[in-house]
Amino acid sequence: MKHTYKILVFVMLVLVFLMPSCKKYLDKKPDKALQVPNSLSDLQALLDDGYLLNGTNGVSFDEASADDYYVPDDLYNDLSVNNRNAYLWRNTDYTNYPNDWGYIYNVVNIANIVLDNVQEIAITALNKNEWNNIKGSALFHRSFAFLQGASIFCKAYDDNTSAQDYGLVLRLTSDITLPSVRASVKDTYNRIIEDLKSAVPLLPDLPVHVLRPSKNSAYALLARTYLSMRKYDSCAKYANLSLLIKSELINYNAVDVTAFVPFERFNAEVQFYNIINQPNYASIDPYYARVDSLLYSSYASDDLRKEAFFYQSFPGYTFKGSYSPYQLFTGIATDEVYLMRAESYARLGDKDAALSDLNTLLVKRWRTGTFVPVAASTANEALGIILIERRKQLLFRNLRWMDIKRLNKEGANIVLKRIISGETYLLQPNDNKYALSLPADIINMTGMQQNPY
Repeated sequence: MKHTYKILVFVMLVLVFLMPSCKKYLDKKPDKALQVPNSLSDLQALLDDGYLLNGTNGVSFDEASADDYYVPDDLYNDLSVNNRNAYLWRNTDYTNYPNDWGYIYNVVNIANIVLDNVQEIAITALNKNEWNNIKGSALFHRSFAFLQGASIFCKAYDDNTSAQDYGLVLRLTSDITLPSVRASVKDTYNRIIEDLKSAVPLLPDLPVHVLRPSKNSAYALLARTYLSMRKYDSCAKYANLSLLIKSELINYNAVDVTAFVPFERFNAEVQFYNIINQPNYASIDPYYARVDSLLYSSYASDDLRKEAFFYQSFPGYTFKGSYSPYQLFTGIATDEVYLMRAESYARLGDKDAALSDLNTLLVKRWRTGTFVPVAASTANEALGIILIERRKQLLFRNLRWMDIKRLNKEGANIVLKRIISGETYLLQPNDNKYALSLPADIINMTGMQQNPY
């Protein structure tokens, strides 16, 4: 207990330095009893802090900005000013910690603490597997956080502009005295890919628990990264490698779809567990959020997702289909990997392979004996169907904002619309607002460039 306490105290001391509102702590001398984690068990304990590293936090700016839901007028008026501004894509001059930026860099910092300190521990025949797993896990967590940040705070990846577009601050060390400088979007994605490719050979094929990373989930995260970059050959490659390790899908016919909590935590499809527990943006909380009515209507009566994912509210319908009871699941699951590979195959012209993946998924989503395999005459027709099913399967997983951004780069012309008190608000394709604003206090403290809004 004393061992764990010292590790947690060390982490909290470092995190204090990351909070500009806590400057008064900088003058305090550290207790000599505080110990830097210096053993593999110390470092593994840091990585096993699910509260910080598996998303028991509120990273939700992107999901709150997306279009899978709406907030009724009376509930909208109950939201805070920042929540209302975010919902309508207005400039949100937020300064209070915690926020999405702070949560993301907490994860980055813990990963960096582990990476800095594991290098000080000699590899031996006895500790090699443990040492590799710790380093690989830290690289995975850092890349997962950076990809979250890129989805929220960066423009969509574009080969023509990524070298100039503002990316993230690529902190690769736990040295908090280094200045904060925004890298380019290109460098941000290159770092994510480099970290993940370095992690893969260090990780086990499957984890001892899905709270930990694995080769399986690292391949899937590489596929997600390449999908967001619109690099479909690479997305297909890594989705395939992930599915070669784990390809199990839940048969929704074996699920009590009428239950308020139909899906088990850590179920068979989960590859890496991550959640939104208490969203920074309350508009996506089930109390406020109602599922987009056209989206709800798109599910056929024999599609079990219509019962498994939604319950009737007044007005509208509320989402209940998370792969984590009472929280929004935002990790990696096998259904997403099938859909990534299907989309990539379709975009690469392999219609039959694309439809095979889609039908493998959908037959386990429809009532037994009712599913008719999807057919298409062209790869482009198959692609359109796959994109519809992707949205229907992966809603409220912190993926839709990324999808809108990349699809609009492909010419999808998705226009987002909110209606409040009869007034319509629109967000046009490729608008600057797709790179959401950084916290004002971070900008003021560091002198970094704010996203143009």
